[in-house]
Amino acid sequence: MKVGFIGLGLMGQAMATRLVQAGHEVMVYNRTREKLAPLLALGAQPAASIAEAARYGGIVLSMVSDDAALTSVAHDPQGLLAGLPRGGIHVAMGTHGVPTVEALEKAHQAAGQTLVSAPVLGRPEAVTAGRLGVLAAGEAAALARVRALLEALGRRVFELGSEPRAAAATKLANNMLLACAIEAMGEAFSLVQKCGAPPAAFQEVVTDGLFASPAYTIYARIITERSWDKAGFSVALGLKDVDLALAAGGRAAVPLPSASVCRERLLSAVAHGDVQKDWAVMALEQARASGLD
Repeated sequence: MKVGFIGLGLMGQAMATRLVQAGHEVMVYNRTREKLAPLLALGAQPAASIAEAARYGGIVLSMVSDDAALTSVAHDPQGLLAGLPRGGIHVAMGTHGVPTVEALEKAHQAAGQTLVSAPVLGRPEAVTAGRLGVLAAGEAAALARVRALLEALGRRVFELGSEPRAAAATKLANNMLLACAIEAMGEAFSLVQKCGAPPAAFQEVVTDGLFASPAYTIYARIITERSWDKAGFSVALGLKDVDLALAAGGRAAVPLPSASVCRERLLSAVAHGDVQKDWAVMALEQARASGLD
């Protein structure tokens, strides 16, 4: 299939690469042009503008960092709304707020276009290994049209109905739950360490018992090795997602007390200058609060 791709950060690079390797014809755009080079070497085509990428094939995927970036690429005079033809489909694959997705859906409808919200589950290495999960919601015909692209990106597509906001809310809930797991592990690791147990031994207990799942396996290792300097998912992005989850909870009158605890840990990490570190650094914030180095 012919598809445009907007946004070549860590996740976008991995996702666009996988689409090219799956045999799709991909036209890529990124504000920082040098990020195109690895994909062009694989056979992707460069786009001079967002609108050009949107016109290419009538389907365009975006993987941008936040709501402001999504609004910008959509409403720019040479953006998605201007470039995507009538009947075209925009697949928004970043993590975005529910109101932003609702507003964008209306804007695409007014332009005779369709929005599919399809945020993803997994870090860049999950994309490369084909383990990515995709949360997809939108009109049934549009989902059917883009399914081959979504399936090329990972192991499973979770269909969440016809309303794009459902996928956005599901992704925020998933990330909130993951943040809570990391924060709780930070508490647990601090407790056992302060009582004399080696962190590496506790890591084995966690990952070879009731919590033997990718989330706990990955983040227990990062906490044990204190390897949060290499960010797969940064504090800045984690704080953005937790804030979006809290906003969605406030909008729907759903209390989210655990998310509030995670927000405090992430804000503390920002205050300590760790905004670009992996959000597993929440465990370091707990260690500091526990009197540990």
